[in-house]
Amino acid sequence: MSGLRFLDLVKPFTPLIPEIAVPETKTPFQQRLIWTGVTLLIFLVMSQMPLYGIVSSDTSDPLYWLRMMMASNRGTLMELGITPIISSGMVFQLLAGTHLIDVNLDLKADRELYQTAQKLLAIILSFGQACVYVLTGLYGQPSDLGAGICVLLVVQLLTAALIVILLDELLQKGYGLGSGISLFIATNICESIVWKAFSPTTINTGRGPEFEGAIIALVHLLVTWPNKQLALKEAFYRQNLPNVMNLIATIAVFSAVIYLQGFRVEIPVKSSRQRGMRGSYPVRLFYTSNMPIMLQSALSSNVFLVSQMLYSRFSDNLLVKMIGVWEAREGSSQMLPISGLV
Repeated sequence: MSGLRFLDLVKPFTPLIPEIAVPETKTPFQQRLIWTGVTLLIFLVMSQMPLYGIVSSDTSDPLYWLRMMMASNRGTLMELGITPIISSGMVFQLLAGTHLIDVNLDLKADRELYQTAQKLLAIILSFGQACVYVLTGLYGQPSDLGAGICVLLVVQLLTAALIVILLDELLQKGYGLGSGISLFIATNICESIVWKAFSPTTINTGRGPEFEGAIIALVHLLVTWPNKQLALKEAFYRQNLPNVMNLIATIAVFSAVIYLQGFRVEIPVKSSRQRGMRGSYPVRLFYTSNMPIMLQSALSSNVFLVSQMLYSRFSDNLLVKMIGVWEAREGSSQMLPISGLV
């Protein structure tokens, strides 16, 4: 390899970017379990810790439908979720796969530079997203917040994103079990399912207070309604709140995925060097796992964010309308795309 490569431009930033050292020996299973638990605890705390300085805002959430897949929670330190990591990884996989950048992942030096470049881009994306969130009024109008609070919000989001990047690296380098990205998504989804099944929160839907949790609502309706058949129908099919059919469908999908996860195809392999030597190479049915969904969610989240922000500022522009037209949902300030490419 001769000449200046793209990855060589990353070398000056290497001492500035924090890195998790590779363990010198194989980490015992118990320690890996502990580190995974600690990582999970930090993620859950960050998911519930609100950002300091935000004001009550009724602005629409452009990422409302994608937050679960992005392990994101609005108004908390986990506002950005894993979007910067996924977006950065997607960009570099495309660059490396199409040979737009010169990298040999068999070489340790190239691998380290490649990982550093991914982290650097993730940090840059985190900073960019944080600035967009703050300056477009997602947490209140910048003029009302003041310059100091705006800077503080950006710092909080950037610091939280850096912690998530390091937690993911901690697990991937052998200190924990599995991948941080998959762990964060699974935790976010499981937390949402449990909450929507057993939430004791009451919500007034115009017909009086109702329990948010599907199971709690089922028990409450069976106890309080004299007509048990109508009570069951209401619990299974009620609108605008989690119902029992939603829960059953979720369990059915989980079961189907777990069952299909074990399916694999045995591809016969024949050695070209040694005659008569045959074998088989197993390929799982879900070989790509959840990566296509995560890449699509990361791309969609960035497109949705830019589209809604542009439409809120330049709603009469023809090009902006071609990208996406947004309209407020009835009874709330939540915006939904009704036409355009999005």
